[in-house]
Amino acid sequence: MPVVTFSAMGRENCVEVAGVPYVYARTAQGAFVMPATCPHRGGPLHLAGITPEGNRLVCPWHERKVSLGRLRKEIPAVRRGDLVTAVIPGPADARTILRHRPLSADLAGEP
Repeated sequence: MPVVTFSAMGRENCVEVAGVPYVYARTAQGAFVMPATCPHRGGPLHLAGITPEGNRLVCPWHERKVSLGRLRKEIPAVRRGDLVTAVIPGPADARTILRHRPLSADLAGEP
């Protein structure tokens, strides 16, 4: 599994590993690294809203709900200053690319 370091916000806040994008999200339930695409249809999960209960993300394409608890446990990560280091699923030699992806207001806040 590749260990990658990328920006927690702003430019290059997304790392693509083997073509799969990941972002650092900040919610009232905590901060974590998550896939930027919905597991159901590949929608832009980085633009998701949070349910009124505060425990699920809602995909903006088809309104499928994804558990925040599950996402928070999926990818081990640590933040130091403006950088995040995460252990991303995939082959250790997977190609990584830094990009920018906007985050919804629900995912861009400080916990």
